[in-house]
Amino acid sequence: MSEELCKKAVEGLKKRGFESVFVKTAAEAAEIVMKEAESAESVGWGGSESVKALGVRERLAEAGKEIRDHELVMDLFLLSANALTADGRIVNIDGRGNRVAASIAGPKRVVYVIGRNKIVEGGIDEAIARIKREACPPNCRRLGKKTPCAATGKCADCDSPDRICKVTAIFDRKPTGVSALAIVVDEDLGY
Repeated sequence: MSEELCKKAVEGLKKRGFESVFVKTAAEAAEIVMKEAESAESVGWGGSESVKALGVRERLAEAGKEIRDHELVMDLFLLSANALTADGRIVNIDGRGNRVAASIAGPKRVVYVIGRNKIVEGGIDEAIARIKREACPPNCRRLGKKTPCAATGKCADCDSPDRICKVTAIFDRKPTGVSALAIVVDEDLGY
């Protein structure tokens, strides 16, 4: 069932202008990322737990790549989606907007690594609900934020200055001028 949903999302991404591939394992995704990085001198890191799970950061550093954390200009930018609709829309929510900004403009190449757990069958509303339910609370805990969701595990639509859900980007289509690949993995990755 998850493979069917992953493949459906890949086709949706393609219809929306993204290059997209389906892989069964995180190890396969890691090999694609390393191949994408071959000609890159600098690799941007958007703080993604999904990409972290691939173990590529260490391999990229060993290969002599300059790793740039939370910057806008680099050869290759690696990130995930907080949610992906089955019809191919990527939804990301940030605190500063630097991760979504780098996925829109700056890098020569953008590569998303998206686990099956991020795919929702419904539309944008379901994607945002998934993010607030599944991604924001554990990310706030991981980052040591003082938010109600870090304490309770449930979104309270708070006004905390530590809130990490301030900027929402919905990619209805691949942005003009952006070279982007989405790797959809039939494994759970990240939040």
